[in-house]
Order: sequence, then C-alpha cells, then structure tokens
Amino acid sequence: MSELNTTSAITTISTINAVTAVPAAPSAAAIAHFEAQFQFETDCADVFAALQSGTPGFVLLDVRSPALFAAGHVPGAVNLPHGKIVESKLAGYPVDTLFVTYCAGPHCNGAARGALRLARLGRPVKLMAGGVTGWLDEGYALTSAEREENR
Repeated sequence: MSELNTTSAITTISTINAVTAVPAAPSAAAIAHFEAQFQFETDCADVFAALQSGTPGFVLLDVRSPALFAAGHVPGAVNLPHGKIVESKLAGYPVDTLFVTYCAGPHCNGAARGALRLARLGRPVKLMAGGVTGWLDEGYALTSAEREENR
C-alpha cells in the first residue's frame, strides 16, 4: 500500500471534525446544486473572456461607491451602487438584459445585495465571484476614471 493510500485509509476511518461530521451530499444532489450554482454566478476569467470578445451579452455592474469605482474598476463596467438600483436607473436597458454584479471581493456582500435588488426588479442577474479581489488575483488590470479621461 502506498503512503497516500495508507493516509487516506486512516483519515476516512477515524477522523470526525467539522468537515466530516456532516456527510457529503449524494452525487445526484451535488450535481443539482453545482449545476444550479452556474445560474447564479460566473467567475472573473469567464467575464474577462466575454468582455474581450467585444460582444459579452451582459452589462457588468460595479455596485461599489462612485469613489471606489473611480479609484479602480473592471474595464467596461458601469457604476451603479447597490443601494441605488431602482427601476428608473435601468430604464435604458431592455428588460431581458443580463446584469453581472461585482463588488470589492469575497469579504463584501455588495454584489449579492445588488443581484438581489435586480432580481426583485425582475431582471436577469448573475454575480461575478471574487469581485475586484478575484479580478486582480487572476492577473487582470483595473482601470480608473483618470485613465479613462486620458484616452
């Protein structure tokens, strides 16, 4: 028996902790859960690729404050703070427009707040997992109001 197999056998037989105390879901339930997750979230790499295509098929909403947006945001994003997402601000978009929200990162729930407001207004929405933190972790650059003015 290899060392890896020995360690695995010991772990599965005797270890009860916060991870193992609740059994994993059956495979069918896990498939349903993870497939459904893609209806609600996308990731930074997929957003980047879609934006690079020139026809992303969605509006990327930075739901942080105007000051944070001006300091640095995902190129192509529109700033609409989550607390200001109301029907009148969306009037220029067809009702079937897909919105993708993001905020500072996994430590921030602004993207979820924005997504909830959009959903309550009957708008299709996904959240960009990772937000600005994820965007930077993937090696993508931010732009700022100053950089956009100098173009």
